[in-house]
Amino acid sequence: MTVLAAGCGPPGSGVARVPSPPPSSSPSATAPEDLCARIVTHWAREVLDGTAYGDYQSMGLSNGQYGILRDAVAAARPVREQRGAPAAHEVIVRHVREACAERHRTGRPDEGAWR
Repeated sequence: MTVLAAGCGPPGSGVARVPSPPPSSSPSATAPEDLCARIVTHWAREVLDGTAYGDYQSMGLSNGQYGILRDAVAAARPVREQRGAPAAHEVIVRHVREACAERHRTGRPDEGAWR
């Protein structure tokens, strides 16, 4: 099968020109501490609300991330009892963000943050 393109090149050139695609901007990579905070916060809220099921591996967390989750939930439970779920969720966000930032401050794949 032969496909011919007409009218794409300069007159008389016999060459079909295909416009090049516009330069693409690739999305920026998510920083490890931000990714940690995002997934741990999600699962910590689920655990606090009683809707999570499974262990840390089924949640896709490392043992260290699960430790952050447990600490955040422990800090949030009394707040939930005293001030409600929205205030407890704020505690989780703050606690997890700080713990993930500390965890990844110097961590690389072959170091402590990835355990």
